[in-house]
Amino acid sequence: MFAFPVLLGDIGGTNARFAVLPAPGEPVHLLPRTLTAQTPDPVGAIRIALQGYQGEAPLSAMFAVATRVDAPAIRLTNAQWVIDAEEIGTALALERVTLVNDYTPVAASVAVLSEEKGDLAPIGSGHSATGGRVVLGPGTGLGAGALIPVEDRLAIVATEAGHIEFGPSTDEEAALWPHLERVGGRVSAEVVLSGPGLFRIAKAIAAHRRVDCPYTKPNDVLSAARDGDELAQTALDLFARWLGRYAGDMALTFESSGGVFIAGGIAPRMVDILQSGGFRDAFDRKAPHDAWARKVPVFVIVNPEPALQGLAAIVTNPGRFVFKSQGWVA
Repeated sequence: MFAFPVLLGDIGGTNARFAVLPAPGEPVHLLPRTLTAQTPDPVGAIRIALQGYQGEAPLSAMFAVATRVDAPAIRLTNAQWVIDAEEIGTALALERVTLVNDYTPVAASVAVLSEEKGDLAPIGSGHSATGGRVVLGPGTGLGAGALIPVEDRLAIVATEAGHIEFGPSTDEEAALWPHLERVGGRVSAEVVLSGPGLFRIAKAIAAHRRVDCPYTKPNDVLSAARDGDELAQTALDLFARWLGRYAGDMALTFESSGGVFIAGGIAPRMVDILQSGGFRDAFDRKAPHDAWARKVPVFVIVNPEPALQGLAAIVTNPGRFVFKSQGWVA
């Protein structure tokens, strides 16, 4: 059980988002966002975020962390912070600090978010059904997890599926492969299906065409595509197709008849592109299970803070969810 108020944190490779849940059933009180590069450690970032908070001091905390959570002190995959549950708890006089993988609360969030409340944007014409649900999210990296019903509880499976191998499926794609940047000697799903991945795709297309790549960062590709730039639009369309293929593979992996939910920093900014056809066509192309895939609903999570909403759901009703965690108790 968590002592309220509870400090909630969603700590990624680029951004650290914090909030306070004063009591069960109350609205989440969002705190200012912090860039992980702006402070040397999470304690400093939390103190900055709490500066404008006027409510009762938090008594416990739960943090979602963008890395494998296998110890009470862990280093982020895509940033320099070490998240040490005991250090944070001692510094902030907390009774308990719990650490979970960043896609644990995103998975929990789909149990409380809804299309009717404007939290979700549908892709294609799949029909909602009971069963497992998959969440994934291209951002600084590529997170993935699943929410599996087990009797009257929901088991959350946080995975490192963003690091599985990814390969071409057409001659056109195969022609790009020699030009794609490898990370650790590999082309994983995260290498192409992330913010840096979108940039890598654009650079690979430019190299294949033997032209200079005019972009210097992922946001340049998104902006240029909106301005009608053909190379950027080609990169974005390919990104959408590959994301659809990967999402369909994850649906098959977890038998997620309950739906696939796409979070992260990129998808909400390209909902119209994901809805335009290439994503869904690739998602549904799963012979011999095409007919099943076409029935699976897919949504983009457009709620701006699904991880914080998921953390609030977990600390409010921890008995509803089964999940892996690490932590510290005073």
